[in-house]
Amino acid sequence: LPPPSPGSPGPPPPAGRRRNADAANVAPRYGAATEDAAASSSSSSAFQAPVKEIDRRRNLAIISHPDSGKTTMTEKLLLYGGAIQQAGAVRQKAEQRATASDFMEMEKERGISISSTVMNFDYGDLRVNILDTPGHQDFSEDTYRALAAADNAVMLLDAAKGLEPQTRKLFEVCRMRGLPLFTFVNKLDRPALTPYEIMDQIQEEFGLETHPILWPIGDGDRFKGVLDRLTSIVHIYQKPAKRGGKAEVVEVPLDDEDTLKELIDDEELYEKLVEDAELLDGLMEPLDIDRVMAAEQSPLFFGSAMTNFGVQLFLDKFCDMGTKPVGRTAAQSDETTSKKKGGDDADDADAEPEEEMIPPEHEEFTGFIFKTQANLDPKHRDRLAYVRIVSGVFEKGMKVGHSRSKQGKKYNLAQAQALFGNSRDSVEFAYPGDVIGINNPGNFAIGDTLFTGNQKVAFPGIPSFSPEKFAYIRNPNPSTYKSFQKGLDQLLDEGAVQCLRQRNDEGGPIILAAVGQLQFEVVQARLKNEYKVDSILEPMGFSLARWADGGWEAIDKADSDGKLFGINIVQDRWKRPVLLFRNDWKAASLAEEEKYLELKPWSKPPNFE
Repeated sequence: LPPPSPGSPGPPPPAGRRRNADAANVAPRYGAATEDAAASSSSSSAFQAPVKEIDRRRNLAIISHPDSGKTTMTEKLLLYGGAIQQAGAVRQKAEQRATASDFMEMEKERGISISSTVMNFDYGDLRVNILDTPGHQDFSEDTYRALAAADNAVMLLDAAKGLEPQTRKLFEVCRMRGLPLFTFVNKLDRPALTPYEIMDQIQEEFGLETHPILWPIGDGDRFKGVLDRLTSIVHIYQKPAKRGGKAEVVEVPLDDEDTLKELIDDEELYEKLVEDAELLDGLMEPLDIDRVMAAEQSPLFFGSAMTNFGVQLFLDKFCDMGTKPVGRTAAQSDETTSKKKGGDDADDADAEPEEEMIPPEHEEFTGFIFKTQANLDPKHRDRLAYVRIVSGVFEKGMKVGHSRSKQGKKYNLAQAQALFGNSRDSVEFAYPGDVIGINNPGNFAIGDTLFTGNQKVAFPGIPSFSPEKFAYIRNPNPSTYKSFQKGLDQLLDEGAVQCLRQRNDEGGPIILAAVGQLQFEVVQARLKNEYKVDSILEPMGFSLARWADGGWEAIDKADSDGKLFGINIVQDRWKRPVLLFRNDWKAASLAEEEKYLELKPWSKPPNFE
């Protein structure tokens, strides 16, 4: 599924990426506020983040086509990061633990990621946040939202298949956002394309230059290890003694011919390694971190997440090369006067706010919500909003403004959690680059901005994708109506699917609108597992939705003129007009002929009155 069309209100590429500061100049653990940090913060503003806390953050989103090993890679990063003691398996046997990131029942049953999850851990002096995203195209919308919160992206490829359709689509989203891209070619423990073939694919299709950092020695049963081209050290791997444990590794300098020949134990592979090393040194452009930050060059790694080959090396290199948190462009206006920032006249009150870059060092707290989730703890029927902190310090009990609420309205963030799949730990403080979960009273939606200070801040919204599947959902058992309605309301709040109804038919059947069929199946499975209610789906014969920003007057005019024949007129949960079409041609021709309808393929939550 492609990203929203150009001109959509999606967040622009973050700007101001910088090379990393000296790793020695870092602070202690995330969540542990120090006297030094507090002093640094209070010297300029109560909410300004200490520079050393910003510098020690790294976050990344992992993208790939389904079954490229993305969740397995996440598990192994957690293993080497010390967050877990044994890596789980996507399809586990009796003696294996489940993965930390795939925790829904349906994810465990099918062995696929359905929802993006957040994992974090301390690694050396750094704090690493990982966003594990779904690979299946039916859940592209969730992946798109997670990429809005990322500062770096890791493109995971199957070594036997190279670039695949979903990888291509997600790469375009990363390019649109200007994210530095690290490429990890996975599954070298199976027969694979040559490294040169994969490099050529990336160059030809994406126009992206790659720079090999870890170079493989063999593939399949002959996969022996990798050459670290930055240090000229060869890492020879042996499978771990315990399933899910860390791989045993022997490090040998490339110029130690006798030892290498003995360990590789394959004359052909040794000769190929020496030849490749010389060829790459002579032909490849040097690694340029500034070009990596500008998304013009991609560091390239080879390995096997399943057998743990190359994973820790990749983590080390990413921590060295990846960008620290960067700023985001946001619209700002004075909360007390509603005047455009910098404006001198009251006439400016209705003008569009100016857009400015908000860096992580900004003196106030800002953050945006990129995901909501219900029932991480099914026993408590909780609802969480995932907040990516852009600037400032989160402090437990702080009061924040909300981009869609009335001026002066404040929300008390009484508590927040550091997220680890479906596990949570309460945190007192959090900093730019961190992702925290806050209780959602029902007012927070995807794309909302939270902020402190007198300047109202609104980061560009995160639009919903245009749905392509539509079905009535019904409750076959009237005695469970309340549970059915509550479950559906909470799942709709997550944005997993959208809710439509026939116009002015509040008590009528609900129409679910989704990007793909699997989203319907997830809703039904979660209603059954989490709310103990059954449901029936009745598919509708439409394949496209368009929101009519012209409003109901425009809809009534077009309808009276006979322009909406064969088109279903419905309303979304905020009673805004939506048109359902049977084909692209009809939607395109209506948009061209009746411009006053202002048809849009996306929607955003409205402001509160």
